[in-house]
Amino acid sequence: MYAKPDSNTMTTRIARAEDAMDAALKSLSYRLTETEDSRMAPKTPDTARPNGSAPAASLNGMRNDNAPVPAAEIAPEIAPLPASAKRVPEAIATGRPSREEAEAAVRTLLRWAGDDPNREGLRDTPARVAKAYGQLFGGYEQDADKLLERVFEEVEGYSDIVLVRDIPFYSHCEHHMVPFMGLAHIAYYPTKGVVGLSKLARVVDTFARRLQTQETMTAQIADVIESILKPRGIAVMLEAEHLCMAMRGVQKAGVSTITTQFRGAFRNDANEQVRFLTLVRNKP
Repeated sequence: MYAKPDSNTMTTRIARAEDAMDAALKSLSYRLTETEDSRMAPKTPDTARPNGSAPAASLNGMRNDNAPVPAAEIAPEIAPLPASAKRVPEAIATGRPSREEAEAAVRTLLRWAGDDPNREGLRDTPARVAKAYGQLFGGYEQDADKLLERVFEEVEGYSDIVLVRDIPFYSHCEHHMVPFMGLAHIAYYPTKGVVGLSKLARVVDTFARRLQTQETMTAQIADVIESILKPRGIAVMLEAEHLCMAMRGVQKAGVSTITTQFRGAFRNDANEQVRFLTLVRNKP
């Protein structure tokens, strides 16, 4: 059977355990005190140590690899400038790539689309696309303000409305780089003279041959005419079909989008707006 331990034996064991714990605590206290004393003592030069021995290693002298590196020690990685940025100053201002870089980009898109740019039908496509872009986006190279610099003042006192309607244009949506095309209608009340009718059509082309939204293009046409000619009023209306809506997405062909800008007399008088819209819509 299980024997019950003697009470005297248990008392002895507890006393021994307490003595061992006291000894351990005294030893730990002695070591901590010794460490504090060594910190407070003046440092001994390396030359004074026997045999030129190195100082004892301590936790305080060790490097903490998890500590943050000072910002001054971090060398930023600067990407080298592309070759296209080292050409003429005009190109540096816009970072415009070279013709070769543009053609290489077209080849990349052809491969991404799933075709082989080296096959016979696509071999010259990159060069053709680069050349076409020069015409399709030639508006970036044109200054619309200069197109309206010449004003004809000898108009025998004419001050009524001047309307140029049904100006065809072709532009590209800046969101998908897909064409949108339509007609522009421009009317203004001259003050100091009139401009050649073809100049208004050229202004439309200048802004159309850029990556655009129809809303922005409408406002840009009105802004440049208003700033140069200073008319009593100006009205601009664009109506267009967007292939980004007809060819992709909801794929709804034949949908027309209309945007307008009215300034001066056209903005302040609803009757002038009605007159403008009537002249645009009433076609022989």
